[in-house]
Amino acid sequence: MDYSPALLFGPAAAVTEEMKKRKSPSQKYFSPGQQRSSARRGSVDSNDERDGPSSAGLSTGSELEERLLQRDVIRQMERCLTEAKASTLHCQVLLLPSQVTAKVGQDVVRSSADEPCGLRGAAINVYVECKDGLRTVGSIFPDQSVTPTFELSVILKADTRGSWPPFKHMFESTKVLKLRPEYRLVKRKLYSSASPVIHDSQ
Repeated sequence: MDYSPALLFGPAAAVTEEMKKRKSPSQKYFSPGQQRSSARRGSVDSNDERDGPSSAGLSTGSELEERLLQRDVIRQMERCLTEAKASTLHCQVLLLPSQVTAKVGQDVVRSSADEPCGLRGAAINVYVECKDGLRTVGSIFPDQSVTPTFELSVILKADTRGSWPPFKHMFESTKVLKLRPEYRLVKRKLYSSASPVIHDSQ
């Protein structure tokens, strides 16, 4: 008896078509914690190695140190997100827009430019904003030998726009959480009465 490939009809077919429509060809995603060709974990396949520390574009040792700290902050942020998948975010797969952690790292460096110890004096708290409020992902201290002089809250946002309520039961087993490209950065000086500074990504 010959068998022909089964065609997809009914609700499943509707979901497939809806997924195709909603998929944006210009926006790429990655899952933090995926393994590269090397044995490193907590890294991101989409992060360009050309952004790594290179003495070619750095004029002073302090700039090199700042770049190294920035890369370490990005790695720790991705590690926090990976470890929070099951415990805090309650998902099996976490998808982040390509380069979003690199952009956060750049904004973190800019926010620390006017601080006496620079990025070394930061206390960074990472959150994910979900439907039920903020969820704490983790905390990062770029240099634990330095007493923090300011606090940065990085607020990533869950993407709830791409759900299909009528077919939710078909996807419950995957538990995929996708984050949006937009995020918020809140800076608060720890030994000052100055008001917090809020930066929303474009």
